Amino acid sequence: IVIKYNQLDEYLKLTEDIKLLKWKIKKLETDLRFEQLLNPKELGEVKGINNSIVLRLEDEIKQSTAYLEEKEQAMESLVMIIDRFEGLDNQLLKMKYIEGMTLKQIAEKLTYNYQYIINLHTSIIKAIGLIE
Repeated sequence: IVIKYNQLDEYLKLTEDIKLLKWKIKKLETDLRFEQLLNPKELGEVKGINNSIVLRLEDEIKQSTAYLEEKEQAMESLVMIIDRFEGLDNQLLKMKYIEGMTLKQIAEKLTYNYQYIINLHTSIIKAIGLIE
């Protein structure tokens, strides 16, 4: 998976999406266990109502798990791009795109001139464009 510059801003959203998907999968697994306990004799019967619920839950778990893996791969790709940079460049990218800080906040925290951070960010983004 290749991450483009405009997807750098997606890291925080990916983090939230991953948390929600993990919660959803746990809930679905709990619902599945409950349905299996409710009527264990019908699990072998394709006609049973309980079985159709079980099959639906199993399908949702598979789909959600696959989607979770895609999100995690996208996040890993993003971190790999950021980790290609070292020192201040790496620090700036992590603070901006992983921690969600503004360039002004980064300049203040790192005690650099705000314009310098803006210029550095611009040059990093151009470099990422070359990587893509």
